[in-house]
Amino acid sequence: MTSPTISLSLVDTDPAELAVDAIVIGVHSQPGEPAGTLLLASGAESIAAAFDGKLTETLALLGATGGPGEVIKLATLGTVTAPVIAAVGLGPEPTGAAPAPESLRRAAGAAVRALAGSARVALALPLPDDADAPAALRAVSEGGLLGGYRFAGYKTRPQPARREPVAEVLVAVPDAGDAAAVAEVARAQAVANAVRSSRDWVNAAPNELRPPAFADSVATAARAAGLEVEVLDEVALREGGYGGITAVGQGSQAPPRLVRISYTPAGGGNGKRVALVGKGITFDSGGVSIKPSQGMWEMKADMAGAGAVAGAMLAVAELAPAVSVTAYVPMAENMPSGTAYRPGDVITMFDGKRVEVLNTDAEGRMILADAIARACTDGCDYLLETSTLTGGQVVALGKKVAGVMGTPELCERVRTAGEAVGEPTWPMPLPEDVRKGMDSEIADISQVNAGMDRAGHMLQGGVFLREFVAEEVAWAHIDIAGPGYHSGEPTGYWTKGGTGVPVRTLLHLIEDIASQG
Repeated sequence: MTSPTISLSLVDTDPAELAVDAIVIGVHSQPGEPAGTLLLASGAESIAAAFDGKLTETLALLGATGGPGEVIKLATLGTVTAPVIAAVGLGPEPTGAAPAPESLRRAAGAAVRALAGSARVALALPLPDDADAPAALRAVSEGGLLGGYRFAGYKTRPQPARREPVAEVLVAVPDAGDAAAVAEVARAQAVANAVRSSRDWVNAAPNELRPPAFADSVATAARAAGLEVEVLDEVALREGGYGGITAVGQGSQAPPRLVRISYTPAGGGNGKRVALVGKGITFDSGGVSIKPSQGMWEMKADMAGAGAVAGAMLAVAELAPAVSVTAYVPMAENMPSGTAYRPGDVITMFDGKRVEVLNTDAEGRMILADAIARACTDGCDYLLETSTLTGGQVVALGKKVAGVMGTPELCERVRTAGEAVGEPTWPMPLPEDVRKGMDSEIADISQVNAGMDRAGHMLQGGVFLREFVAEEVAWAHIDIAGPGYHSGEPTGYWTKGGTGVPVRTLLHLIEDIASQG
């Protein structure tokens, strides 16, 4: 099910004269001032003039406080061309600076989502005129496109009260023909489309997106983008020695897949090679070590890492960075059956290592290990892997901050990239005592702590995956068990369901590697 598309363009017409269904402006709260005291953000000057200076007073009467993400709508009654003004809160005005890009991204997302039912919306939010301008324009553009996302869903009857999402977003800028601004908008459209594709895959019903169907969908999208695609079916996986993927997938009637997607830059790029790996468990029942039923329906999102990696590759094809990028997307459905793998099994992995299985619900690391080993065999300089791997990530860092483990220098680059795009991560250690706890008496390593101790649960996942990374490869494991799926109320540019995290982080890193090595 593909979500409705949203178009994005620049406009330099006076916001008060724009022929759109609604105009979004920013308002700041003023701490220390009387309740209801607001300050208009830059970009809304002509609209304020049209209201004879009474706009903030009117908004305050409607309950506006300027708090971050708050949206107050006001009928203009012909005061300006657009019939509706939506004032979105930006929080307190930063001292001597424009609002942070993430504040603008969230504000744009909240406003566009609140304006569902309006076909064309213009964003007249504050954009600085200095070196920070590109980042601010990128943030506003991405926020508007992502805030307007809505999964198409499966409803068969009309929903009278459900308003259609915004179809077109215009961003007000001083010069709509400025080459740098046009490039930023084009990039934002490519990135947002990638995130939206990722969200669509995550939000799909698990019976609609079992491994063969998921593989077909990803392969079709990647080929349409001009990328090279290889799909390994269950026979090729078994014959190729992918023991982890085969073991996890053998309990399901829908067999496993491994999708390999390649991008080669014109002229060979800078000579560096990036590998992306994403966990694609299309549904995780836990297998024989079955999960509790409460909340199990969200396990359709256990392929969020795969969705992010596949989505990122679609943007890579359009952005054309000067670095080679290859994605490895293992897909399986973890089900209990007479053919399912069992606790106590010993599995021979792609690189020949033998793993003792203690918990079939630790299946993600099994399929990822095979994909990581294949990526290292093919050859890469940097390996970025992402997965909804452990509940321990949520316990340690909550639902919005991902954990990152691996080569310290690369982990720091991941943290910096995540901070830049609004997808925060936090580096975590890989202690040797955690590895010692995973020693097996009969195999090279046990899949989880041999004593079934959940202490350092997130770290166990990282330690296990490290065993399959070649020594010369810089690598990072990004655990998105929390931020990969949002089960609460919509907020900022996150809607309920798949978030698309960490598509934008991966793309930022790829572009950084392309330019900096």
